[in-house]
Amino acid sequence: MSPRWRRFLRTLLPVTLLTVGSAYSLASWNWCGRWDERSPVVLGQARAEGSLRAGAAKVSLAPPYPVVVAGYRPPRPEASQADPVPQARAVVLAVGDVKVGLVSLELLLVPDELVAAVRERAAGLGLQDVVVVATHAHSSFGGYDSRLVSQLAGTGRFRKESLEAAVAGASEALRQSAARLTDVSLEVGEARDSVLVRSRSGGEIPDGTLTRAVLRGAEGPVAELLVFAAHPTVVPRDRALVDPDWPGRLSLLREEKGGVALVLQGAVGNVSVSFGDGEGAQKALSFARAVAGLAERVAPVEAGSPRLAFARVEVALPRPDSSRLVPSFSRAAGDNLLCASSSRTAEVGALALGPLELLLLPGEPTMGAEATLVRRTGATGVLGLADGYVAYVETPEKVEAGEGEARRQYFGPALLERLGVGAEVAARVAGFTP
Repeated sequence: MSPRWRRFLRTLLPVTLLTVGSAYSLASWNWCGRWDERSPVVLGQARAEGSLRAGAAKVSLAPPYPVVVAGYRPPRPEASQADPVPQARAVVLAVGDVKVGLVSLELLLVPDELVAAVRERAAGLGLQDVVVVATHAHSSFGGYDSRLVSQLAGTGRFRKESLEAAVAGASEALRQSAARLTDVSLEVGEARDSVLVRSRSGGEIPDGTLTRAVLRGAEGPVAELLVFAAHPTVVPRDRALVDPDWPGRLSLLREEKGGVALVLQGAVGNVSVSFGDGEGAQKALSFARAVAGLAERVAPVEAGSPRLAFARVEVALPRPDSSRLVPSFSRAAGDNLLCASSSRTAEVGALALGPLELLLLPGEPTMGAEATLVRRTGATGVLGLADGYVAYVETPEKVEAGEGEARRQYFGPALLERLGVGAEVAARVAGFTP
């Protein structure tokens, strides 16, 4: 090595060390500050009993191709087409003057920004409130979440056009649904097949329960709500097509019988590794057919003159905690990254439709978390991925022990308690049966 290069390296080394050290110190500084606890705040409520009306619609989403395929960490494929095309599906429920909209998007998640934009555009439809949920497809398009953690972990680089595509589809589906209100009856039932699902990360074993609610008009089904928990991760990660995975295929299968079918995710479960023939898209279709068969086994019972009730509550979140997600030496930097990507509040909702009393949670509750919330509120079940996204929600005991889904939870052990207090308020306001 020449003397010139040696002198250059001797100069470069301390500069590099100083730069790295400064960056590490800056990232390790406590930028989070203090996150205060406060009582839940009721943001909206509505209750009515009597004759039920409903309207439903589905609208194809039109992402700005080429788009990143969301669902996993980098590298991610880009897609210039979809198969099947992802949809926005909506149903508007009305009893008297009370109207509530429910819109399901075939996306990985729904961030606060997307939910707020959909509600803003629906302001002229006469709805008391709007619930926005994701089917959690890990192969649909991304780019609609501006939070840095989401961009890094799942949804890819933020593009305003992707956000607009999701908002436009959801808003149009709600508009069409509100314009199609008609008298309906409500039929509710459930069936179970534990062979279809398995536990995640050694957690509680899902029982494979499917809840089916049919809104039936004079000429046939208007809409069908299917609540079933199984991660839509059947389609391969490297598939260069936008794909709504098994929930999209299940909706299409059910819609062959009439009406619009919304697939809603319950507490966390996985598609059974031993299930089905074929690979990728074929396996997704096979699983959708199996769940459709389970839906056919449901013998729904008419609910008579149902009630419709809704409550939405804002809760303060605990301080983010990356201790289970990153090495100990980068804990402070991890906390700062989560804090910069997290709202200090979240919404918890409660929706009563006839005998169904459902909690609405902005994340992915485990079976243990669902059991805790049901016990505290009397709810019949929990819908995940609703009105925001705070990642996984695990029981405090498992978070402290680093078990179950703790390594995917962005907040500390207090998260479930904060959400649980809000759920109790929402359930009480919505009139859930104790």
